[in-house]
Amino acid sequence: MTHSPAHILVIDDEEIIREALDALLTMDGCVVRTAATGAEGLALLAEEDFDTVLLDLMLPDRSGLEVLDEIRKGDEGLPVVMITAFGTIDTAVRATKQGAFHYFTKPFKNDEVLVVLRNAVERRRLERENLELRNRLKSGSHRFDQLIGGSARMKTLFDLISRAAPSRTTMLIQGESGTGKELVAQACHRHSARSDKAFVTVNSGNLPPDLLESLLFGHVKGAFTGAVATKKGLFEMADRGTIFFDEIGNVPLETQAKLLRVIQEREFMRLGGVDTIKVDVRIIAATNVELRKSVAEGRFREDLFYRLNVIPVQMPALRDRKDDIPLLVQHFLEKHSEESRKSGWFVTPDALDLLTAYDWPGNVRELENVIERAVVLSPSREIGIDLVPDQVRFNREFKETDFVVPPEGIPLREVLSNAERRWIESALEAAGGVQKKAAELLFIKPTTLNEMIKRYDIRPRRRKPEFDNGSASGAPPGDDVG
Repeated sequence: MTHSPAHILVIDDEEIIREALDALLTMDGCVVRTAATGAEGLALLAEEDFDTVLLDLMLPDRSGLEVLDEIRKGDEGLPVVMITAFGTIDTAVRATKQGAFHYFTKPFKNDEVLVVLRNAVERRRLERENLELRNRLKSGSHRFDQLIGGSARMKTLFDLISRAAPSRTTMLIQGESGTGKELVAQACHRHSARSDKAFVTVNSGNLPPDLLESLLFGHVKGAFTGAVATKKGLFEMADRGTIFFDEIGNVPLETQAKLLRVIQEREFMRLGGVDTIKVDVRIIAATNVELRKSVAEGRFREDLFYRLNVIPVQMPALRDRKDDIPLLVQHFLEKHSEESRKSGWFVTPDALDLLTAYDWPGNVRELENVIERAVVLSPSREIGIDLVPDQVRFNREFKETDFVVPPEGIPLREVLSNAERRWIESALEAAGGVQKKAAELLFIKPTTLNEMIKRYDIRPRRRKPEFDNGSASGAPPGDDVG
């Protein structure tokens, strides 16, 4: 077992089974409690916290199915593994339909028990971690408006927004694409006295100056071909509210001069008009380019830059706040699970490790896309490494320094074979000997791994403490117990 010792409850009326399982699991590093009746087991569950329960179907005081129902009423997420005699398999199958995690029959094999329980304990801990993440999100301590994060960088950002939001001062938000610049602008608007007025977004893009100015300032009838009526611009629509310029760095120089006048004078004229229109608008701008560099290159007006940069906000890239990735993953799981009408989604530890290790050039937007894709494609509520895109799974680029010249006189094929063998042995050890999980770690099919194990004649390594996965009486590995 991984992490802290797993706490396991064994409920079985046969003393030899209780003792054998106690010895097996204790030597595997677990903390084990045993009970001979359903009543004793339920009493222990009321007093202590367990990671999983091994429950016999045939008990002297009540059936295992009754005990299973009682356990699920008290703790629906606690994995219960049923123990059954060969003749009651149909009942065990019915138990799994009632919520049992798994079942195995007597006589059972030690390695089978260990694999099933490791999976059960891992599932229990995943659910607990996900519950903790959900509670942290609900508490509000790790979010501000629609922004999610508990890292120092995000807490500093939350503090800045809370202080800047009530003012009408112009803000400039800089950061890479996908970091959430518009969410910051929306948060500032919603936490200001203007929250009941319009929040207008300008997608600056690469519009021609005339079209962009018509969009911003409006136009009068006849101002240009096709102007069949007078039309209000976005500045008028945002009066007493907030106007947000997304990618302000793309605004043409000709329009920048007129935009500067609006910021300074809070007035403008419609395209083709002569009347001055006054507005009370808060301006928030965002860009994914370094505007100081654009100023130096003559592509952005210096005076406009300083007018916009009164309250500068620098958005951290996701690679600089990786501690927030589990929170963001949980947030997006909940968001997109509502659309799929399935709750209880979770990401396996291996998959979460891959998500955390990746540098996310597309930042939070890219992470959300990955989670949404996984929710759509997953046949169950579990998101494993098979649902992680290739660019995340294989994110390490090859460098010249990665190449090591084989020792003189040793063929390259032998070097590669030795390296492959070591990778397989390491994966098997990390997976606790479970070939399916080892295959996932190596990103290959289980059948391929099995063929490679046979080819290299790889034998299972002993676990620490020394224990041969046999019975408590010292039986060879795989011998039956029960």
